Amino acid sequence: MALVLQLLPLLLSAAQGYPGVSLDGRPGDRVNLSCVGVSHPIRWAWAPSFPACQGLSKGRRPILWASSSSSEIPTVSPLQPFAGRLRTLDPGIRRLELLLSAGDSGTFICRGRHEDESRTVLHVLGDGVDCRAPGPSQGSVYPQLLIPLLGAGLVLGLGALGVVWWQRWHSPQHPLRPLPRSAVSPPHSSTHESRTPEASKGGGA
Repeated sequence: MALVLQLLPLLLSAAQGYPGVSLDGRPGDRVNLSCVGVSHPIRWAWAPSFPACQGLSKGRRPILWASSSSSEIPTVSPLQPFAGRLRTLDPGIRRLELLLSAGDSGTFICRGRHEDESRTVLHVLGDGVDCRAPGPSQGSVYPQLLIPLLGAGLVLGLGALGVVWWQRWHSPQHPLRPLPRSAVSPPHSSTHESRTPEASKGGGA
């Protein structure tokens, strides 16, 4: 029973991982990341604190693997977010040095061969939830400008229609003008003139 109680903290640390340390820094600072409590480190991973700021999804992403050769110092892949800023201080990837940049806030996890872990929580001053992803695309800018313009055009159009309707409603109604008599009475003069030659012919006969 006493042996179980002595081994219990070790079993919990292996299951939950070493609690690790917390680091603060500014962009441009250099910090050391140490793998504590792990016998044989095989890889490092990074879980960003604010993945939306970097256009990333939540969760861990591997950033460094141990080299198969003990004499070869592993390097970070150029496709990784820390390429050119993260380097190992020993061949066993137990200690790393990172040149901080905005958006590096997160948890750095060192994982061992036996699934044991140690964590280092890093917070870069200036990082926060309310940050914006760098380099917004043109597609996200046009709707922001187009929607207010459409709204303003709709308001102006409705205002103009309202003014026209108000003017027509309140304008005095002009009485209808009577039609001229020539348009109502038949053309008697033309009928009388057409009958005059016939009458003259009859008188002559």
